[in-house]
Amino acid sequence: MKKYSDTGSKDTRSGFGAGLEELGNTNENVVALCADLTGSLKMNAFAEQHPDRFFQVGIAEANMMGIAAGLTIGGKIPFTGTFANFSTGRVYDQIRQSIAYSGKNVKICASHAGLTLGEDGATHQILEDLGLMKMLPHMVVINPCDYNQTKAATIAIADYDGPVYLRFGRPKVANFTEIDAPFVIGKGDLMTEGSDVTIVATGHLVWESLQAAEKLDSVGISAEVINMATVKPLDESIVLKSIKKTGCVVTAEEHNRFGGLGESIAQTLVTNNPVPQEFVAVNDSFGESGTPAQLMDKYGLNADAIVSAAQKVIKRKK
Repeated sequence: MKKYSDTGSKDTRSGFGAGLEELGNTNENVVALCADLTGSLKMNAFAEQHPDRFFQVGIAEANMMGIAAGLTIGGKIPFTGTFANFSTGRVYDQIRQSIAYSGKNVKICASHAGLTLGEDGATHQILEDLGLMKMLPHMVVINPCDYNQTKAATIAIADYDGPVYLRFGRPKVANFTEIDAPFVIGKGDLMTEGSDVTIVATGHLVWESLQAAEKLDSVGISAEVINMATVKPLDESIVLKSIKKTGCVVTAEEHNRFGGLGESIAQTLVTNNPVPQEFVAVNDSFGESGTPAQLMDKYGLNADAIVSAAQKVIKRKK
């Protein structure tokens, strides 16, 4: 099986910052707005190099979304930046009415998503954001897996005409995708080929899935791993092609099991080719304070949990 190596752990929010900086130098229509978290979102370089195109709105996230929607009318491409909880839950009405309903070309960029926000605790660890955003008509939802892919996705969404939700994280994680790989919205990436079980993962759980595939391989189980960075529109074809070989699937995500990638995969299966599925996700609960590693272990979002789910779902095959 194909194996991947960590070329040097980096935080995905820095991938966003690097992508935004590059866009600032290549696309004069790109503007950036931040809700008092410039450093946390790694937007400093853009702000320093393009002060006339950077708007610090303060702790006024709802106003930021309205301003961003208005800027699109003049042909600008606004990138908004704040924590995922404040990018979605706090401003859902503004996103629904002013951005999604109108199909405005706003890029909603959200850091510190999921449990890996860490010590700030449950109030900031949003685990419902993918569901909130994918239910909005016209909204594209992207959750890249590492620094390289986050940078590529940030650059790619500037060329897409319409609202996008881009989700990334706080901690340093493995950086393992190709540095110059282009990002294609709506396309899943086949990471490893296998014949016994399909593992479809998004975000931080892609690396854990690759580690799980190696552990499964050591006990004679062949796992196919798909990196589903675009949660919506979902690449159904890559999933359906894979399950024709394997006959079962595990989904893995740093999100509530309700409303996330797993449910999208389940809908695809039930309407096309029903096969057994197991979910690796947070089981309908809030998080708590702790280090990212402690929380991922406690809530079962790691390679060992994926291995267990794979072994379980294989036993369910007819």
